[in-house]
Amino acid sequence: MGKIILTGDRPTGRLHIGHYVGSLRRRVELQNSGEFDKIFVMIADAQALTDNADNPEKVRQNIIEVALDYMSAGLDPEKTTIFIQSQVSELTELTFFYMNLVTVQRLQRNPTVKQEIQMRGFSDNADGADNKAGTPVGFFCYPISQAADITAFKATTVPVGEDQEPMIEQTREIVRKFNSTYGPALVEPQILLPDNKACLRLPGTDGKAKMSKSLGNCIYLSDSAEEVWAKVKGMFTDPGHLQVSDPGKVEGNTVFTYLDAFCLPEHFEKFGDCFHGRKQSFDFRSLDEVKEQYRRGGLGDMMIKTFLNAVLNDVLEPIRQRRKELEKNLPYVYEVLRKGSEVARAEAADTLAQVKRQMRINYFEPGVLEQLLEEQSARYSEGR
Repeated sequence: MGKIILTGDRPTGRLHIGHYVGSLRRRVELQNSGEFDKIFVMIADAQALTDNADNPEKVRQNIIEVALDYMSAGLDPEKTTIFIQSQVSELTELTFFYMNLVTVQRLQRNPTVKQEIQMRGFSDNADGADNKAGTPVGFFCYPISQAADITAFKATTVPVGEDQEPMIEQTREIVRKFNSTYGPALVEPQILLPDNKACLRLPGTDGKAKMSKSLGNCIYLSDSAEEVWAKVKGMFTDPGHLQVSDPGKVEGNTVFTYLDAFCLPEHFEKFGDCFHGRKQSFDFRSLDEVKEQYRRGGLGDMMIKTFLNAVLNDVLEPIRQRRKELEKNLPYVYEVLRKGSEVARAEAADTLAQVKRQMRINYFEPGVLEQLLEEQSARYSEGR
């Protein structure tokens, strides 16, 4: 069996640089590596509706935002199947069958589910026990739906961020349970995490643990150069670094975390003049040299932010330009999504047929009904 990737995002808004370094950049690299036989990237609108049921227009309008970000960042429809989750109805059917293989107690133990329930205001407690606003069943069953998405395409590899690890483990449990109960039909996937530790979970610009649209601490892939600079200027650094001469902390300093995620050696040749000022002037050749100087003291936060801004815009400018071109041809983008959804549905239908066959609920497949009639007619003719 070949190597297959399945990954995706909920269309709750434009994608930000946390998505980019956490998974999107890696997806493009994997797409272009030639190592994978099939790559499926899903816009998970059905999952987005589990906590946006009262605002479907928000989800509807954000489909195009995510598609534009995908293609602008380098996902190629000729190499990658980009599709909309709700247009593949087989995924819902698989989710329903998998629900019988997972207990409520197991879902409640999933740390990602607990965190998300609290973050979205369904509960004040991490375990959701107070049931503050009531958790929608669809949202609670998110890990089961995700398992259906992954297994429908027989994905061997799921490139995601660190926060999704508990979800992938639950998918593996479902695969093992199904295969042991009914017989082999599903493939157990492996998670592929970013190889750069800074990319595992990029903090928000305010220094909080997670970049999140709801927290308003994101830099979006589609942000203008002016918007990026405004956000970088306000970025959290070391609160103890009050004077330029003060020694500073690199660990936990958001600016350095971003540099760890984005800075390349060639950026010092391109943007080294960011470290030349009236009162300070440095000829850094590596990020390690910058960190060492900051720890000793004598290096101001604004100088480092100016360099980070140049690095970020060097990465984002090609994405912005491609997006502007795609925005002029929206019918093409929707045609990519329509064709991708057709391909995805055919793949998922094959898996669903195998699942039904193993579960022995494939009553009307060619030859099956005839065999049932023969067996049951014989039984009833014998008076049983």
